[in-house]
Amino acid sequence: MIIGLTGGIATGKSTVSNYLQEKYAIPVLDADIIARDAVKINSSIYYNIIDRYGENILLNDGNLNRNKLGNIIFNNYAEKIWLESKIHPFVRDSFERKIQELSNPIIILSIPLLFEANMTDLVDQIWVINCDFATQLDRLKSRNNLTQKQAVDRINSQMPLSEKVKKADIVIDNNHNLLELYDRIDEIMSIESNKN
Repeated sequence: MIIGLTGGIATGKSTVSNYLQEKYAIPVLDADIIARDAVKINSSIYYNIIDRYGENILLNDGNLNRNKLGNIIFNNYAEKIWLESKIHPFVRDSFERKIQELSNPIIILSIPLLFEANMTDLVDQIWVINCDFATQLDRLKSRNNLTQKQAVDRINSQMPLSEKVKKADIVIDNNHNLLELYDRIDEIMSIESNKN
C-alpha cells in the first residue's frame, strides 16, 4: 500500500513521517528532499532558475538562495506555477523510479502539494495532517523565522487545509502535543494492520 502523506506547511508532516519510519520501519519518500535534489548545483533546473532570475538568486557558495526564491514565488502566482512546472515532473519521475525499487508492504510518499501537483494517482490512501490556522501560523513563523505576512503568504499559496481534509481517507489532528500525535498514529496503524 502506498500512502500519500500531506497537509499544509508546518502542520507536522516531517514529525509524522519520522515517527512512522522510526517506529514502524516504513520507508518514506519525501517530495521536499527530492525537490532539493532537483535544484542542486549544476542540475538543469538550477540553470533554468538562474536564466530566469539572474545570478543574484545564488548564495556565495553557488547554492540557490531559498529565501529569495521563496519571496519571489510566494508573491507571484505566475512564477510559482513556472517553478512548479519544472520541479513537479522531476519529483514524480523520482517517486515512480523509487517505488519500483522498494518491496515493502507499506510505503509513505510525503508530498506537501499532493493535490496541487496532481500526484494522487501515485497513492492508494491519503492521510492529511490537520491543525488550526493559529497553530500552523505560530509553528511556521518560529520554524522559518518569518514575519506574519511572509507566513500567511506561504500558507495561502497552498490549497486550504479544509479542502485537503475533505479529500482525505484519514485525518491526523496535530493541534496538541507530540504524545497525543503519536497516540493517534499508533491508533491508525493498529486499525490499518487489522484490515490486512
